Amino acid sequence: MHKPSSLRWRLLLNLALLLVVLMLASGLSAYWNGREAADTAYDRTLLASARTIAAGVSQRDGTLSADVPYVALDTFAYDSAGRIFYLVNDIHQKLISGYENLPAPPPGTPRTDDYPALARFYDAQYRGQNVRVVSLLKPVSEPNMNGMAEIRVAETDEARVAMARSLAADTLLRLGMLSIGALMLVWFAVSAALRPLERLRNAVEERQPDDLRALPLVEVQRELWPLVRALNHFTERLRGQFERQAQFIADAAHELRTPLAALKARLELGLRSSEPHTWRETLEMTAQGTDRLTHLANQLLSLARVENGARAIAEGGAQLLDLSQLARELGMAMAPLAHKRGIALALEADEPVWLRGEPTLLNELLSNLVDNALAHTPAGGNVILRVTAPAVLEVEDDGPGIPAEERNRVFERFYRRNQQVAGSGLGLAIVGEICRAHLAVITLHDGEQRGLKVRVSFIAGE
Repeated sequence: MHKPSSLRWRLLLNLALLLVVLMLASGLSAYWNGREAADTAYDRTLLASARTIAAGVSQRDGTLSADVPYVALDTFAYDSAGRIFYLVNDIHQKLISGYENLPAPPPGTPRTDDYPALARFYDAQYRGQNVRVVSLLKPVSEPNMNGMAEIRVAETDEARVAMARSLAADTLLRLGMLSIGALMLVWFAVSAALRPLERLRNAVEERQPDDLRALPLVEVQRELWPLVRALNHFTERLRGQFERQAQFIADAAHELRTPLAALKARLELGLRSSEPHTWRETLEMTAQGTDRLTHLANQLLSLARVENGARAIAEGGAQLLDLSQLARELGMAMAPLAHKRGIALALEADEPVWLRGEPTLLNELLSNLVDNALAHTPAGGNVILRVTAPAVLEVEDDGPGIPAEERNRVFERFYRRNQQVAGSGLGLAIVGEICRAHLAVITLHDGEQRGLKVRVSFIAGE
């Protein structure tokens, strides 16, 4: 069986993944921001070197010359680990000093607005290295020379990359420490939040199997109240179920004890006699008692089937059934018994009536209603089995009926209004349970002539 994961670890894992994503995003953002800050800082120095070189550009004998002071290239000595390259072009873009082939500004490179100079900054490749270059234009206005000289100064980007990486590493370090602190805080917070659940678990485990008291609400957080209320509601239903089962077992034991004791007494009485006809009477009475016990046992089993069927309906196991067809089949099965008792059994079900239900339970309901009607109808009477739309079942008889003040009690288990009539008192109780399982409403009414009319209203099927 797969071991369920821990809620605490799942929260920490999800938070850790989120923090890792945030750290990566923050690290990348810190790197690019650091690179931007490094470019701003080093570009100022780069431009200062270009201006220093531009200050040494002068005209001699109709040509430009460049006197590059050492300080122009020494500017980076204190804060740069990279190399410096420079180039000076005259107004005709001819090299007059510096390194050859230093990359020119790409077409469309804008002039910087950060400094008051005719300067453009750009990134390029030189001698297999990434370099940052500034191109500064110096106006030349002489009687025999007029134009723009260009000074380019380039620096390899090691210092800039190192600065950006330092800023990114510092950011990641701080975020890492913050994340570890956040995870530890979440661990303790979740552990503290789960302590009421632990107390609730201990309270449930320490209880005896027969202790079905409600769990207290004062020891848990408000968010856990719905869970505790649901457990208490389930416990209340479970306690009611146990009480009904205990009462049912007690009633069943009482109902079985009396006929079994009477059966044993008859057998003992018959064994004391030496007359064959007494033995026969004893056997006949024993057979009748056995039939009643068999009927009682079958009805007890029917109650068990009702519980299983109700669970199947609750779990979506209901079927689309024709109530008229079920009544027709039951009527044909019960017709010989009605004929034997001299009772006319009629069926009124002309058109299909559809509903959703469990066929075994519905057959049990029909059988108990018709059997109860036949048991209380005298010879020469009538029993009518009627099915009407949308989903109504009626069983009407010509018996003595039931007074209005006793109609609610007949659905109680083992209740018998007339002790002279054979039966276990479970028939209508089973019918009531089946109706509850199908969310049907059962009511008792006076018959049109006399007797009793039982009406069951189902939910019509689609």
